[in-house]
Amino acid sequence: MKKIRALLRKPVFLLAVSAVLLAASTLGSAQAALTYYSENYSAQMSVSSIGVTLVENGEKVSWRDYEHQGGQWSENSGKLLQHLSGRDGKKTVVPGKKYQEKLTVQNSGDIDAYVRVILYRDWQNPQGVRDTALSPGLIDLGLSKGNGWIVDEKASTAERTVLYYQNVLPAGEESPSLCDTLKIHSDIAKKAAETVVEDENGYRTITTRYVYDGYRFQLTAEVDAVQTHNAREAIKSAWGVDVDVAADDTLRLQ
Repeated sequence: MKKIRALLRKPVFLLAVSAVLLAASTLGSAQAALTYYSENYSAQMSVSSIGVTLVENGEKVSWRDYEHQGGQWSENSGKLLQHLSGRDGKKTVVPGKKYQEKLTVQNSGDIDAYVRVILYRDWQNPQGVRDTALSPGLIDLGLSKGNGWIVDEKASTAERTVLYYQNVLPAGEESPSLCDTLKIHSDIAKKAAETVVEDENGYRTITTRYVYDGYRFQLTAEVDAVQTHNAREAIKSAWGVDVDVAADDTLRLQ
């Protein structure tokens, strides 16, 4: 008796990408930093001097800047990973393949600042429910090394990575990239299930289905800034971390 084995034509697992909005520059952090200025200094400075922009692959994605002429904040909360869209408009990635994902921070304010970025990674099932059983580590961001960005290991978790730019970021300038690539680990495509269906004539059809087919991964970034004046106390107030400020103004986590 013949047996029919029906398999997927291409054992390539495609993943839907949820490129969710970024929170750019938190106002609360800027206000907290300003509480340490002297009365005279505060008269010359204001929260409106702070501005920060998240840049993805050379394109500005999210920002929060003060427009002095209009006297109001200019804000935009964009979406990451839009460059992964195919001709059909769908966002899919192939496990094991590296994609360009260069993230930088621009100081779009009027004063020099220290900046922090928090990256979040998680998974959602086809019903849109967050799945904690699937490791965020499968969402591999190629973090840059040796270019000024440091990871706060104490504050980071499997889902959250906290990074500080060690150097002062001058007004109007852009930082080196904190990451350069994005890759979904190929191990996710190894999780498959087979279904066997036998008809009344005894013919069997075996179908292979990837367990995580239809899952979405979510990448979120938060960016904020603190003034350089009285930096140690300002950073403690704004970000809740203890730092040392060297003679060359570089930060070191305690």
